[in-house]
Amino acid sequence: MSDFFAHETAVIDEGCQIGAGSKIWHFSHLMPGCILGEKCNIGQNVVISPKVVLGMNVKVQNNVSIYEGVTCDDDVFLGPSMVFTNVINPRSAVNRKNEYLKTHVGKGASIGANATIVCGHDIGQYAFIGAGAVVTKEVPDYALVVGNPARHMGWMSEFGQRLHFDDKGIAVCEESGEQYRLEDNKVSKI
Repeated sequence: MSDFFAHETAVIDEGCQIGAGSKIWHFSHLMPGCILGEKCNIGQNVVISPKVVLGMNVKVQNNVSIYEGVTCDDDVFLGPSMVFTNVINPRSAVNRKNEYLKTHVGKGASIGANATIVCGHDIGQYAFIGAGAVVTKEVPDYALVVGNPARHMGWMSEFGQRLHFDDKGIAVCEESGEQYRLEDNKVSKI
C-alpha cells in the first residue's frame, strides 16, 4: 500500500518519487525521474516531465504542463492551465533536448491561471504572477507582476496581500500583521 493517493486514471511511470500524503488526480501523467515532495496536490490533466522537482505542499491546478528543467520549492501554487517552457527557440525539425534552460520557482510563490513562464527566468520566493502574465525575465522575491510581457506592479506579502510601503519603506500585511521592509528595490520580512 502506498502512502499517497493516485486516481485510477493517473499514469505514474516507473522511477517517480512521490512524497507521503500527495494526491494525483484524473488523467495526470508523472514521467520517469520526477520528484514530488510530501502533501503535493496534482490536479486533473497535469503533465510532470522527467527530472522535474516539486517541494512539499506544492499545489498544481488542472491542465498544467511542467517541463524538464523546472524546480519548485515548498508551498508553490501553480494556477490552472499555466505552462512552463524549456527551450527558448523551439523548432519541430531541430532537436534541442540538450539546450533545456532551467527555471526555479521560490518558496511560497503563486503563478496565476494561464500564465506562461519563458524558460531560464527564475521566480523569487513569495512572488505573485498574475493570471495570463507572460514572464520574460527574473521575478524578485515578493514581487507582483502582471501583463504580457509581465511588468512589475508592486509587492505582495507571504499571505498574498498587496503591500503599501510608507515613506520609511515599511509595510504591514493587512491579513497577518507581519511587517516588511523595502530597501534598494528589494523586500524582506522584518
